Amino acid sequence: MTNRIEDYALLSDTQSAALVGRDGSIDWLTFPRFDSAACFTALLGTPDHGRWLLAPVGEVTAVRRRYRPGTLVLETRFTTADGEVELVDCMPIRGDDRLDVVRLVRGIRGTVPMRMHLTVRMDYGSIVPWVRRVDGGLRMVAGPDALAFRTTVEHRPDDWSTVAEFTVAEGDEVPFDLAWRPSHLEPPEPISVADSIERTTRWWSDWSGRCEQFAPYDDVIRSSITVLKGLTYEPTGGIVAAPTTSLPESIGGPRNWDYRYCWLRDATFTLTSLLDAGYTEEAAAWRDWLLRAVAGRPEDVQIMYGPAGEHRLTELELDWLPGFEGSSPVRVGNGAHDQFQLDVFGEVMDAFYEGHLVVADDQPNVWKVGRALVEVVEKRWEEPDDGIWEVRGGRRHFTHSKVMAWVAIDRAIRIAEGRGTDAPVDRWTDLRERIHAEVLAKGVDDRGVFVQEFGGTALDASLLMVPLVGFLPPDDPRVVATVAAIQDELTHDGFVHRYDAAKTDDGVGGQEGTFLMCTLWLADVFILQGRIDEAREIFERVVALRNDVGLLAEMWDPTEQRMLGNFPQAFSHTALVATGIALSRHDRGVEGRGSGEEADAGPPTGRSARRALWHRG
Repeated sequence: MTNRIEDYALLSDTQSAALVGRDGSIDWLTFPRFDSAACFTALLGTPDHGRWLLAPVGEVTAVRRRYRPGTLVLETRFTTADGEVELVDCMPIRGDDRLDVVRLVRGIRGTVPMRMHLTVRMDYGSIVPWVRRVDGGLRMVAGPDALAFRTTVEHRPDDWSTVAEFTVAEGDEVPFDLAWRPSHLEPPEPISVADSIERTTRWWSDWSGRCEQFAPYDDVIRSSITVLKGLTYEPTGGIVAAPTTSLPESIGGPRNWDYRYCWLRDATFTLTSLLDAGYTEEAAAWRDWLLRAVAGRPEDVQIMYGPAGEHRLTELELDWLPGFEGSSPVRVGNGAHDQFQLDVFGEVMDAFYEGHLVVADDQPNVWKVGRALVEVVEKRWEEPDDGIWEVRGGRRHFTHSKVMAWVAIDRAIRIAEGRGTDAPVDRWTDLRERIHAEVLAKGVDDRGVFVQEFGGTALDASLLMVPLVGFLPPDDPRVVATVAAIQDELTHDGFVHRYDAAKTDDGVGGQEGTFLMCTLWLADVFILQGRIDEAREIFERVVALRNDVGLLAEMWDPTEQRMLGNFPQAFSHTALVATGIALSRHDRGVEGRGSGEEADAGPPTGRSARRALWHRG
């Protein structure tokens, strides 16, 4: 039976990633980076497109999984009629240029027959590597890539794959190691799999142990923060939106995109969650990544980049892959990289404002970049754009985009005034008022409800951000009316669609699931409005959707009761962190991050509005 999206668990070494199914099969693996060509691609095709299965031979009567607390070290326990075995999987944090996936089979009870099936297919399942025995293991080479495989059990070739059968008795440990290295270099030396797992466990435990406490949601928040760390590309500080491509937003449909890149918007949301949890080093690393990525002419700033800041993310379709449950096309690259999305400038400036007291004083260039971005907004805010949802049906005047243009100007003014920085504050203040007036004049319909685009009638859940960024108070009649309309027209079984696909020309077509981040935005607005019980109900409903190891995809199908979209999704986890922290702080009577001047610096901004639980100004 094919795994569903929620049947997978994430492995990450903070540079690349793998997905492991409940059946013990690694169906997705990219080396050496998140956006590299996969060598296991069964996730988007069949086992013949590459996978690594380790599982009992006989019928499995129960499967229990967990991450070791605060880590991405996965333990899967299989129960059979013969006994129990545990499979421990991880991607060790890199050292000495090693890139590995290690697996350890441990006998728990009885004597269990096991099987292994290793099928390596380079370049997204399209290339069968040349395989030869080397130093008691295997070396698999195709073009620039080479994998070295080692284990203590006998194995043999079988129809362009490698297979093994072995038994595990109580107390036995059987190690497996798969290591990547460029094909022109010698294979890496053998390692102790057990020692590597323990070192990786300590690394993750030390990192997650620095997370601040947010009772009663400590475990939920720490779990999501750990996922967000797993989506951070450690060498540069870039943060990818998800480790996968082309997991469908609707089963069998065409809404399949590559999310293995660094969206400025997604990264700022993740950055804020990390800052909230006390991780300032990651915030500083992302800031430095941003400065490098956007270097050049301000008007050439892209909405997304590669993990190291690459600009060219050409979109291709891989026609040899049938897609997840037949959902085609399978895409790599992302054509949205050259879109104009006005809201991104507001998100970046909001992140600068929220984080500048913590991370910016040692980097005067941060303000230079921020000011340059504001100048782009000054020039282009009256233009139509592609919007937060990256529609491919033509540019238009999206209301949310204009609100975020206001945010960009507002945060620039606050930074300049707060730090005494030279800036045209009077000019910016006039512009802020003009944008505000235009949004209220053109972005609100006859019902007093904010609409998706100027002069339109369709709703859009992105307008829940209006009070969250401080554009209007949460009790403003237009905000109240918008929230009510979204509840009535975009909500399905308590989960929020980002827009009505039937009323929105997004250039793609088809339906999609409800959007988990938008659902949590509704909870955030409820918190600001004092509707705490309703907010908590939404939060706990989303928490209950997490799979057995705490992961969320981008979307949820309330009809079919399954996850949709790329997995795990940074958007969903960062929203879970933000709402959880806001509820925790409400319960403890805490109004915002920090104290004194920092906590009393002004109106709520971006995600900090959810944290602060108050509105002024």
